[in-house]
Amino acid sequence: MHIHPSILSADFARLAEEIARVDNSDAIHVDVMDNHFVPNLTMGVPVVKAIRAATEKPLDIHLMIEDADRWAPDYADLGAESVTFHVEASGAPIRLARELRARGSKAAMALKPATPIEPYMDMLTELDMVLLMTVEPGFGGQSFLDVVLPKIRRARQAIEDAGVPIALQVDGGVAPDTIERAAEAGANVFVAGSAVYSADDPAQAIDDLRALARDAQS
Repeated sequence: MHIHPSILSADFARLAEEIARVDNSDAIHVDVMDNHFVPNLTMGVPVVKAIRAATEKPLDIHLMIEDADRWAPDYADLGAESVTFHVEASGAPIRLARELRARGSKAAMALKPATPIEPYMDMLTELDMVLLMTVEPGFGGQSFLDVVLPKIRRARQAIEDAGVPIALQVDGGVAPDTIERAAEAGANVFVAGSAVYSADDPAQAIDDLRALARDAQS
C-alpha cells in the first residue's frame, strides 16, 4: 500500500519544507495543470525542476495537460521516477509510454472517471501504472466518486489477467473514510492531498491511511 501525498494541497511558498514533512511517504505526487485540459493552472517544467533539486523522494508527476505526446517526455528528462499522462490527451499512448520508459521514467496512464478502461486493456504491458481518477481532474478537495469503484475492480482484474506487475493508483477524495473502499476494490497506490496536508501531523496521517488500506486488503 503506497501513499503519495499531493503537494497541490501544500503551501506553495514552502514546498521544500512541506515535502520534508511527509518523509514517510512512498513518493511525492506533483499535479501539473495547464488551464486547458483542466480548468486550473498550477506549475510547469521550471517548478518541477526546482522540486527535483529540493528532494530525493521519488516524484510521481501527474500531467493534466493537452498535447501530452509533446510535453510528457520533458518531465522524464527532469529525473521524475514516474510520469502519468491522460489517455484523453494523447494521440499515441503506446508510443508515448515507450518514450517515457526510454528516457528512464516509469510510464503511467490516467483515465477520467467517465473514461472506460476496456479500450486500453491490451496496452497494459506497456505501462507501469494505471491511474483512475476518483474525482473530475482539476481541483483538490473534491469528494470521492463511488461510481468509479466498479472500474477499479475491472482494472484490477485486467491487470491480474495480464500477469504484469502494474500499480493501480487512485486520485481524488482519498481520505480515512474512503481509502478502504478503494483498497478493497483493488487499488494499491493512493494519492492524498487534503487528508494529509490538512492534518495536524501529515506524517501520522500517511501512516494511518496506509494502515487502513492494508487492513482493507488483508
